[in-house]
Amino acid sequence: MVAPDALARPQAATPAATRALLPSLALVMFAVVANYAALLAVLLPNHVEAIDPDRKVTNLAIVTSVSFGFTILAQPLVGALSDRTGGRLGRRGRRAPWLLGGAVVAAGFLLGLGGLGSVAWICVFWVVIQFALNGTDVAAAATVADRVAPARRGRASAVLAGGGMAGAAAGTAFAGPLAVDHRPVAYTVLGLAVVAAAAVFVLLDRPAPERPQGGQRTELLRGFWRRPAEHADFLWVFGSRLLFVLGYQLILTYQLYILTDYVGLGRGDANRLIGLLTVLGFATTVLGIVVGGWWSDRTGRRTVFLVAAAGILGLALTAPLASPTTAAVVVFAAVQGLAGGLYLACGNALAIDVLPDREGAAGKDLGLFNVAVNVPQTIAPPMAAAVIHLFDGYRALFAVALVSVAASTVLVTRVRQTVHRGGEAT
Repeated sequence: MVAPDALARPQAATPAATRALLPSLALVMFAVVANYAALLAVLLPNHVEAIDPDRKVTNLAIVTSVSFGFTILAQPLVGALSDRTGGRLGRRGRRAPWLLGGAVVAAGFLLGLGGLGSVAWICVFWVVIQFALNGTDVAAAATVADRVAPARRGRASAVLAGGGMAGAAAGTAFAGPLAVDHRPVAYTVLGLAVVAAAAVFVLLDRPAPERPQGGQRTELLRGFWRRPAEHADFLWVFGSRLLFVLGYQLILTYQLYILTDYVGLGRGDANRLIGLLTVLGFATTVLGIVVGGWWSDRTGRRTVFLVAAAGILGLALTAPLASPTTAAVVVFAAVQGLAGGLYLACGNALAIDVLPDREGAAGKDLGLFNVAVNVPQTIAPPMAAAVIHLFDGYRALFAVALVSVAASTVLVTRVRQTVHRGGEAT
């Protein structure tokens, strides 16, 4: 729980962002999300299928859910530790050591992932890789909370989201042709890319001197508790994001198998189509990011765009639900991209707006908030596998995802906090 004086004091002025801050953070997000997208959508499903084709659905669910389960606490933990980083370690900014360190650890394990022939060892390596990438991710997000003024957070979130979506498109397009015969090459290049991006950020950024959060270790642990009545907006946004991401993740996890088993494409055609679908989705996502980020800052409203994003994603899900064809999947990719862009730009900005203690514990609170992303990623694979087996197919999966997305709109409409143009959240 935040101390009473922390709640009562006014928020300190946000330090000015340097010209290189957002472009270099966007580059970091490009590399991080390229890794996530390439591995989750292309490389890991192909890797798992190559080991045991008959148990591919179950084995992929095990690998992804176990890794997400272990990494749920990565972002809150790294965020809290980065809040308290100072001295020589934090001379390049309190977030920099964690951002670069996570990238280096992830790259090291990516180098070894390509040679593994056991599902169990793939699971172990992916746990470490994802934990490390989560650390880099939350350090980048906390830097925005530290350094970007409230009236510009929508646009800042849009820049980072654009970098991430470009990374998703590039990662899947890059991984598709290498997924069957050249996976070790793909893993290596992805690892080197995230280290290079993190190094560029650390070298270019010129942060003002920062005072790390103090306190004893017991205060660090107590700080993870938030009293619901005092932070209702934070919890409504948390719940809404959890349900939205769950609906999205139920489909993403089994995208390859949807194309092969539901639509009926061959494995090679499916891998190539994933890259094309991601590029198409990226184009519409950019539109959503630009509209959502700029217009939400201009109007001082976030929730209306999140409701629109959920409605658009729900509409996208109806296409493959009604028709198991390549055309329906293409429509889904295009429309869900627009929804994702709106949600990324406005959702991330709203998350920063409703942080309980933005001045003293932005890293920890953003890490806690991002559990709303990690929990769906943990439960979506086994949940999707159960739905597929229970209903003997993928059509029910789209229906369940549609219900989850619809429920997310109910929660986000409960948020009362708004952002005034040119001022702090009120």
